[in-house]
Amino acid sequence: MSADPPLRASPDALIAAAEREGRGSLRIFLGAAPGVGKTYAMLQAAKAARTDGTDVVVGLVETHGRAETEAMVAGLETIAKKGVPYRGRLVPEFDVDAALARRPALLLVDEYAHSNVPGSRHPKRWQDVRDLLAAGIDVWTTLNIQHVESLNDVVQRITGVRVRETVPDTALEKADEIILVDLPSDELLKRLADGKIYVEDTAQRAIQSFFKPGNLRALRELALRRVAAHVDTDLLERMQGGAIQGPWAAGEKILVCVGPNRNAERVVRQAKRLADLMDAPFMAVTIERPGVAVTAAARRWLDAGMHLAESLGAETRSLVADDFPAELLRTARFENVTQIVIGQSRGHGFWQRWRRNLADALTRQARGIAIHIVTTEEADVSPAARFALPPLGELKGYAVAALCVAFVTLVGHGLSGVIALPNMSMFYLIAVIVPAFRFGVWPAVFASALAFFAYNFFFIAPTLSFTVARPHEVVTLLIFFAVAAAMSALAGQTREQAKATVRLTRATRRLYEFTRRLSALPGEQEVADAAVTEVHAATGRATVILLVPLTNAGKDRAVPGGGDDLAVAAAWPPEDRLDTASMTAAHWALQHDENAGASTGTLPSAPWLFVPLRVPGRRVGVLGVERGPGGETLDKEAMVLIETLAEQTAAALARTALSTEVATARTAAETERVRNILLASISHDFRTPLASVLGAATSLLDYGDQISEAGRRDLLVQMREEAEHLDAMVRNLLSMTRLEAGGLDIRRDWLDIEEAVHRAVALARKRGAPQHFGVTIAPDLPLVFADQNLVDQVLANVIGNAVRHAGPAADVELSVGVRGEAVEIRIDDDGPGIPASLLPHVFEKFVRAAASGADGGEGSGLGLAITKGIVEAHGGSVVAASPPAGKDRGASFLIRLPLTQGTPL
Repeated sequence: MSADPPLRASPDALIAAAEREGRGSLRIFLGAAPGVGKTYAMLQAAKAARTDGTDVVVGLVETHGRAETEAMVAGLETIAKKGVPYRGRLVPEFDVDAALARRPALLLVDEYAHSNVPGSRHPKRWQDVRDLLAAGIDVWTTLNIQHVESLNDVVQRITGVRVRETVPDTALEKADEIILVDLPSDELLKRLADGKIYVEDTAQRAIQSFFKPGNLRALRELALRRVAAHVDTDLLERMQGGAIQGPWAAGEKILVCVGPNRNAERVVRQAKRLADLMDAPFMAVTIERPGVAVTAAARRWLDAGMHLAESLGAETRSLVADDFPAELLRTARFENVTQIVIGQSRGHGFWQRWRRNLADALTRQARGIAIHIVTTEEADVSPAARFALPPLGELKGYAVAALCVAFVTLVGHGLSGVIALPNMSMFYLIAVIVPAFRFGVWPAVFASALAFFAYNFFFIAPTLSFTVARPHEVVTLLIFFAVAAAMSALAGQTREQAKATVRLTRATRRLYEFTRRLSALPGEQEVADAAVTEVHAATGRATVILLVPLTNAGKDRAVPGGGDDLAVAAAWPPEDRLDTASMTAAHWALQHDENAGASTGTLPSAPWLFVPLRVPGRRVGVLGVERGPGGETLDKEAMVLIETLAEQTAAALARTALSTEVATARTAAETERVRNILLASISHDFRTPLASVLGAATSLLDYGDQISEAGRRDLLVQMREEAEHLDAMVRNLLSMTRLEAGGLDIRRDWLDIEEAVHRAVALARKRGAPQHFGVTIAPDLPLVFADQNLVDQVLANVIGNAVRHAGPAADVELSVGVRGEAVEIRIDDDGPGIPASLLPHVFEKFVRAAASGADGGEGSGLGLAITKGIVEAHGGSVVAASPPAGKDRGASFLIRLPLTQGTPL
């Protein structure tokens, strides 16, 4: 038999262990009620740890005047509290920054669920502890079971007291160790009566309300269950991470359906409690019908429920479907959900019996999935909410409905006197459809009722009364009303769906156009300007983008380290209204890569919401959106839109940064290539004349006495010619440098072109050119206003190019004439010519023929480029052709120089 395959550790367990590396450990001393001795037990354990050599510091401990606790604090290093200004006075609070600066090995922070004073770094102390853990500091803290968020409703039902300060379950689940601190109920009550927990009057009131024996026993059970669940989870993770043999049966999974009603948060808490009892994960979903928009109040309830689910550790998801039960069951089966939690239907009275109920539909269709229904307390639904009248803004729709019915009645009454109308009800259907499409369902229903009575009163015998004489007219009337009501409902629903579709289409088109526009913007500033404009148009609120300055061109963005690492790049409206609290929230969002500011859990008192611009591997900046004029925060849909726009903006900024880096890299590579070519050319072409000069000078020094006078003169002439050769190459390099810098110094004077051409030919012959030169000069050639030295350099470069490439037996013809307002100098040769692939680039830098080691620029590949620059600086032009017109081989260069100053050709 084959051996069993080796057990492997769970990837999830290994990932969880890796995430704990580098962060501090969290120990929570959990009590069932105040006064059980949590703080005392924490201090006692801290003193034992200090005795073992641990660096222990008290961040904050609330002694509440208890002598035993104060005695335990004595002797421990304590961080001074920080005064936070609030309502005209300084309120002492825990100094997180001082604790981070001190960085002890172990920090004691009492009262995990404490709410900080507005203006503090975080609204809750558990968020302060989160920063300490992220910095690698071990933290010990205290907590009572009634402060756990998912148990909030249970504690209220047990004790009758609503606990306002709560800790999300996710913060509790992050604990590495939970120590239960407990006392029997009788002993706790005795401590309370002795004044060891509260003063006498307060203790008496506490005994009468919260500290009842039944309450304490129930709270102790909750605490024991919570600690047991944590121990079980911790053991399971350790076994999975260590690949220890099971067995572990497939567990439960809870799905909670969150609806847009007051019951949303209660349903979520019930689902969390059920998940905790079963030690099961849970997920929260919300379903929206396409084309149907919920009210602002319903949207707030829905957002609150989903936000609570996220804080309790649920996976959240938004679904869109027409058939709610089918979509919910499809999702449940796909996610292997075993139990579904939903809220009770909000319907009342007679209509509830006939409405389609989600709970009933799920119960009928579910197979193998348990359905839990959370009942609704009647106190949550006021009579005013049940029978609320339409808003005043919709009264116009009812008025239009009445006018439509009146108009159809008058038209029908007039037509009935002219022609016989067999069925007037068809006309009244028009009066129903018009308000339905224009104003929605309820004005159309109102029109249906008016049409019902008007049809009966004016057109069913006996007229002008609501009496119906013939039985079939009653049936006609009832059918008309049913058809009219159905048409009004369908038309109104179609209108609402059409409006929602239009809104969705506009939003989609706007997002597409925004993305396309961003992709075409070349620079960072243009992207920032476009982004703030778009976000402002989408939300109607002031928008700002703050970016981290680049440390160096082409390098990554700096990691925030100071107060000036964020700068406003763009704002709309174009004004800077960021105060200190807003800048603090912006820096926090950038450093922690999380949303901060208004409507978040970090610095919520700040007037701006900041969303980080996320780019892999770098910190770019943040996008800020101001609160509404009345302090309104953004709903979930607006947040999704803003985060989507922020992602698109970050991607565009990354693209522009990458484009800048690529352009910089290309420029650097091209510069390096040019430098290498230039150095190679100079080293090659300077070596020959330098060797000649060095050889002649050495011969004169070593053998001067043995060389004849004619020989010495030849050597000196050779040295001068090679030096002139070097000088010409240096002049070419300097000329190119000046041309590129725009600083070429042109000293114009009247110049005889004929003399310049003869000087260039004589120079070429002097340098040993073997070609045959022919010169043709037109008679009465006028003078040219140009720089003599530069024109000599142009002719020398072009003639030198012919000498180098035409071959030793070639003929070089030079002709000078006048055409129009310019002197034309043509230099032709009958050599092999210029390759077709090289001809368009012959005047570019460092372009040389493949078979040649040099060109007219003395081998550096600069001669013809310099020629073009000098001629164009004089206002002239130069072109090359190969072969020349009327010939089958060779090359031709045509130089045109203007006759008058300042007349470019």
